[in-house]
Amino acid sequence: MDIIGKARKLEATLTRTLDRAAQQWARSGPRGPLEVVQAVLEAVQQRLEPAGRGTSVFPYNRIKLWVVAADRDVRARFAGVLEESPTLQERIVSRLRQLGCDAAGLHVKIVYVAHAEPAWATPEFHIEFARGAVEQPRNEPLSIREIRLAIASGSAERPSYALALDRINLGRCADVRDGRNRLVRTNHVVFKEGAGAINESVSRCHAHIEYSARTRDYRISDDRSAHGTSIVREGRTIGVPAGSRGVRLQSGDEVILGEARLRVRIVDAPGS
Repeated sequence: MDIIGKARKLEATLTRTLDRAAQQWARSGPRGPLEVVQAVLEAVQQRLEPAGRGTSVFPYNRIKLWVVAADRDVRARFAGVLEESPTLQERIVSRLRQLGCDAAGLHVKIVYVAHAEPAWATPEFHIEFARGAVEQPRNEPLSIREIRLAIASGSAERPSYALALDRINLGRCADVRDGRNRLVRTNHVVFKEGAGAINESVSRCHAHIEYSARTRDYRISDDRSAHGTSIVREGRTIGVPAGSRGVRLQSGDEVILGEARLRVRIVDAPGS
């Protein structure tokens, strides 16, 4: 082989070696929030057990996820993906339902830590599955106060809703799906699709209301809707910034979703 041929062969060998090294480095780099979400969903799917006739079951109702977040910025990045709608729990429930599994009662807990433990299989996160009663924080009431939402403007599936849930999704259409027809969210207060301009101002994933057992109150948060969320209280308008921890609701408030309106009444649930 001439000198030029040998040089070209050596160059090709070096190129392949560098390419393999670059690919290995890319694979070994820290995974971002969306990559962690995908890895968790794959781990959940691997835990399915056959139930006969081609069906499967997910035999756990508790998932605990430890995520490595070395500083506040990293934690904020992960929280924005894992805790904002669709939350990690909503994604897992959606994936299990797609696979034909019952996801009722599933509880997902996320813990942020500064460093990975030596026994972890991956450097970015660790996940554990369990089944049993979900632990209730001490000294917190178990009952949830009932919230009643009456439709004041817009067309919903029902004229009013009486709910006692720890999370209530508000939006247009009951089931929200992505471009691949995967369920990403189920709304509890449902504005009808194709029912006029007021309803069209309500995003499919518009807002949600969360209940705090510690303070026994509800807070409403905007889920980055197209036309925003606000509250009218005693003639004063209170904006609900997207991505914030929300605004506490009071009886007598009027919630504005785009151009649609809901009247709020909060009462104690029966038996509380």
